[in-house]
Amino acid sequence: MEARRWIEGIRFPEDRPLINVSQAAPVDPPPQALRQVMADVALRRDDAHLYGPVLGNPDLREALAVETAAHYVGSVNATQVAITSGCNQAFSAAIAALCGEEDEVILPTPWYFNHKMWLDMSGIKAVPLKCGDGMMPDPQRAERLITHKTRAIALVTPNNPTGVEYPDHLVLAFFELAQKYGIHLIVDETYRDFDSRIGAPHALFQQKDWEQTLVHLYSFSKAYRLTGHRVGAIITDAALLSETEKFLDTVAICPSQLGQHAALWGINNLKQWLSGERHEILARRAAIAEGMPQLSGWRLLGLGAYFAYLEHPLEMSSADLAPKLVEEAGILCLPGTMFCPKDDPSGAKQLRIAFANLDADGIDMLFKRLTALSF
Repeated sequence: MEARRWIEGIRFPEDRPLINVSQAAPVDPPPQALRQVMADVALRRDDAHLYGPVLGNPDLREALAVETAAHYVGSVNATQVAITSGCNQAFSAAIAALCGEEDEVILPTPWYFNHKMWLDMSGIKAVPLKCGDGMMPDPQRAERLITHKTRAIALVTPNNPTGVEYPDHLVLAFFELAQKYGIHLIVDETYRDFDSRIGAPHALFQQKDWEQTLVHLYSFSKAYRLTGHRVGAIITDAALLSETEKFLDTVAICPSQLGQHAALWGINNLKQWLSGERHEILARRAAIAEGMPQLSGWRLLGLGAYFAYLEHPLEMSSADLAPKLVEEAGILCLPGTMFCPKDDPSGAKQLRIAFANLDADGIDMLFKRLTALSF
């Protein structure tokens, strides 16, 4: 929201329109067939306009359980699935169920700032785990941060903001670490459908009693362009979902009925379409990698899903550089300082580029404008 204020009152000429790489969300509407389904539901199903079950519609819970079990070659049942009003709410509900004030949650940095903000607003301490080479978090370093107040470790893969895809062995090491200390591992896979790897990205759902440790978060928003309809999910132990139900009932009562019907139809009918979306995102990722050599002095720290995470060579902090890029280059992106603790100087050298809404020409123009910078 702060970044949006940087463009207020600025008029961008037709020959140099704004390149907005600040938000990681699709700007196109859902495919026409899905929109027609939603219209039909709105017109023909009276119950689509009423409160539904707090934990989501049973048919969608069942469908996601089956789809998740197949994707990860694991075991999931519908009682372990809850549908939420977006993935941010899924995280908030999980934290509300797991933590009390003054508890602690370990977050790798750079962190997803909405996770950090929710912990702050909940009176829960976010313990930063600085990522190392390749923007990977270190389980051994994480173990040294665990205290009697630690309730969870939260990972995002493919990562926001860096785009990095955490390898199976790393995710499993964090799972085993959480098991060892009797805490939970939260794994946010909002961008799972745009992972470059083929097959299951990890084996967590294959682990014995996975539900006692794992809290898995998912979003239909990115997969089916349903951002405005707010449909996400939590997959974990049924007893823990009963605790999240208390939170969900007080903040939203139930997830969107139209969004749930859309998500269910998407699971059943849009696999081939979603595969095409994934291939397009991977092509744009490749275009970012191919374009980087023209940025002298810049470094690509992470790349994947919707994101490229860059280190800039300029003297100024990214907190000053990002708003300056709006005026000087017509580029709206986010500074690394938004993703790092205030006492971590690395954020001042970093920028997040959310490239998913740029086609090949747009990516080329982005690099041309960055190359032409004169400050």
